[in-house]
Amino acid sequence: MTVQHNMGLPLRGEFLARYLDNLALLERLHRLLLDVIKDEFERLGMVDINPVQALLLFNIADHEVTAGELKSRGYYQGSNVSYNLKKLVELGYMHHERCAVDRRAVRVRLTEKGQVVRDRILDLFARHALSLHEEGVIEFATLDAVARALKRMERFWSDQIRYIY
Repeated sequence: MTVQHNMGLPLRGEFLARYLDNLALLERLHRLLLDVIKDEFERLGMVDINPVQALLLFNIADHEVTAGELKSRGYYQGSNVSYNLKKLVELGYMHHERCAVDRRAVRVRLTEKGQVVRDRILDLFARHALSLHEEGVIEFATLDAVARALKRMERFWSDQIRYIY
């Protein structure tokens, strides 16, 4: 059925097709990002953690958080956050300690070893940003517009979770 949306958007079928294309692209980009991190870490001889764990370290940065905060702040979406935190603590990438107020909760922060991983990923991303800019792959204005659009989708999806009936 080809019904015009009341806000002047493309026909429903075309909009749905573009939306589905974008969802598939987001999935592919995330997998590619993990592959890029994996390749970089293999090149550096850092093979004891996986790309998901490395991104977790990158996103925590200088913060001290609980496992619940990792999800609520958007640092981590995986269902196996407890496993990855435990593994990162065992490998010496993170410190952990029980919260003084709620003894059930555990707060985590990066160790010096974890900060090295975070810095390596920051270096990788900085090199990518520089190359994207210098090679004219994408302009700042376009990157900014993409970020705004993705933030709107993030809010929309968050609202769908929060207000679903």
